[in-house]
Amino acid sequence: MSLPEPLAEIVDDFAAVDGQQKLQLLLEFSRELPDLPAELEQAAMEPVPECQSPLFLSVDATDRERVRLHFSAPPEAPTTRGFASILHQGLDGQSAKAILDVPADFYSALGLAEAVSPLRLRGMSAMLTRIKRHLTD
Repeated sequence: MSLPEPLAEIVDDFAAVDGQQKLQLLLEFSRELPDLPAELEQAAMEPVPECQSPLFLSVDATDRERVRLHFSAPPEAPTTRGFASILHQGLDGQSAKAILDVPADFYSALGLAEAVSPLRLRGMSAMLTRIKRHLTD
């Protein structure tokens, strides 16, 4: 699987733990989602309606060698925030090509299918799909 190094490390972190520890790790990621920069308002961001909870994203591909990603999700949506944080930590600052090369189903390697509903996992897939769409427009 072709993953940027930061995302590959996250996948390895999830592979190293089992069951409830995976959920705990996802919760830790949810707490690490950075706040939006002052100049970016949620109203200007793209909603991702496939997510179970409100999620908004912004893709700045002005510099295709260093794509900037921003996510907004409420604190009461830890699963959605966790997925957004994984994508942020794994892909923010990567090149457009590296992001486009990430397999659409990379999240299956996180091993969360037994702990998180398929509907929630599709939300993570939708986030990645929307990011990629911005990079191909």
